[in-house]
Amino acid sequence: MRVRFRSEEGVGDMGLKAPGIITFMLSVILTVIVLTSKFFGADIPGLTGNESWALLASYAILMLGCMVRGM
Repeated sequence: MRVRFRSEEGVGDMGLKAPGIITFMLSVILTVIVLTSKFFGADIPGLTGNESWALLASYAILMLGCMVRGM
């Protein structure tokens, strides 16, 4: 996916690419841990009660991995 943008420096391209395997796996592992805690009742200190924030962090890691790799 390529997006063209116009700035003071001129016209440029912003391309999104697949994240690295470490970034992807970190996001997947965090998501699995959160879902295990939420749906199977696992009591994980620091995560119980903050599942929504942890899922948001997981998505943010994945999104930033796609954006940074594309630069």
